[in-house]
Amino acid sequence: MRTAGLTMNDVWAHRVLRERGVETYRLEGVTSELGVMVESLDLKHRGKEENYRPYLHMTGELRSVTPAKALPFGISQVTYSPGQGEKVDAFYEFDEQQLVVLASKGYFTNGFAVPQHVTGIEWELPATADMLVLAPSGAQTEGDTPVVFTQIHDIGNLEIDLESSGYDLAGYFADHSKGGVPQVEAVVDARGLKARSDAINSLFTEDELGLDTEVKQVVGAPVPEAAPVADGMSARLQQIEAEIAAEREQYQTERASTEGTTENLYRERVAGALHRAEEQEEPLAPPVPAGEAHRDPNLDLDLELEEQETRRREVKPAPSLDERKLQVSQRAADLEFGEDGEQSLGT
Repeated sequence: MRTAGLTMNDVWAHRVLRERGVETYRLEGVTSELGVMVESLDLKHRGKEENYRPYLHMTGELRSVTPAKALPFGISQVTYSPGQGEKVDAFYEFDEQQLVVLASKGYFTNGFAVPQHVTGIEWELPATADMLVLAPSGAQTEGDTPVVFTQIHDIGNLEIDLESSGYDLAGYFADHSKGGVPQVEAVVDARGLKARSDAINSLFTEDELGLDTEVKQVVGAPVPEAAPVADGMSARLQQIEAEIAAEREQYQTERASTEGTTENLYRERVAGALHRAEEQEEPLAPPVPAGEAHRDPNLDLDLELEEQETRRREVKPAPSLDERKLQVSQRAADLEFGEDGEQSLGT
C-alpha cells in the first residue's frame, strides 16, 4: 500500500509522540530507496590535498521513500506531492575506472560539460530513514489510513557512487575527445592537458589515460609561440611594475600634502627645518694668524660694528617708487629751507 507521508519535523509528529493511548510504531535506520526529482547536476572538484578529484553535486526534491521491507499495515511506499518533499543534496564519487573513462572522453578539454538530459527526471538513491507510523483509529471508518512520518539520514549530504546507486554516470557524458573535435582544438586541448596534469598527476598515469601517440608528440614537442608569449608577459610585468611605482609615488605625495599624516608632519617639521638649516649655514671662519692674536679688543669691536652696518645697508631693500618720490620732495624742501635761512641771516 502507498500512502502520503509527512516529515518528522512536522508539528503533528510531536503531538503524536506526546499523546498517550495512541497506537504508534517507531522504526529507526530503515534501509530505503529515495525517489528524487533531480533539478541540477554540477561537476565539481575536491581540494588540493585530494589532487582536485572530480565529483558530481546533485540537488533535487524528495518525491518518495520505499523501504526495503514493508512497514506495519502493509505500507510499501511513502509519497510526497510536488513542493512538499524535502530538498536533497547528493554527492556522486567516481571510481578510478570511471575517471579513466572521463579522461578518454575529453575531460581535460574546454568543451567537456555535464550532460543536461539527466536532470528533470526522477532518480532512485539509497538512504536510511527513521519512520513513525500512526495506526488508524479503532473505528473502521471509510478512508481511515495510517499516517507515516519520515526523517532521512544525511538528506543534505548523501554520499553515493556506482556501487551504492547502480548508476554509471561516467557513461552519460558526451565524447569530447580528439575524435569529436577539429584538429586545431585537439592540439590546444593537449597543451592544456600538459598544464593541468602537473596538478592532478597522481590520479592518472599515461597508460590509464590511453592517449594516442600523436597527442603525446604534441604535448612533448616544443611550442614555437612560447618565447613570444614569455616576452609579452615580461613586458606586461614591467608595465605593471611601472604603474605600481607611479601609484606609490602619487600616494606618498598625497600623504605628504594631507594635513595630520605622518608624511606631512615629517615634511613640515623635519625636512623643512633641515633644508632651511642647510641654506643658512655659514662657512667656518679661517684660523686667526699668530700675529693677530693680541689685537686690541676695542678695534675688533669697531670692526664688528662697521661690518654689521655694512651688512645692514646691503640687506636693506631698494625703496619703492613712492618712497623715492617722498625722499626727493623732502630733499627739495630741505634745500628751500636752507636758502631761506641764509637770506634771513644775511639780512
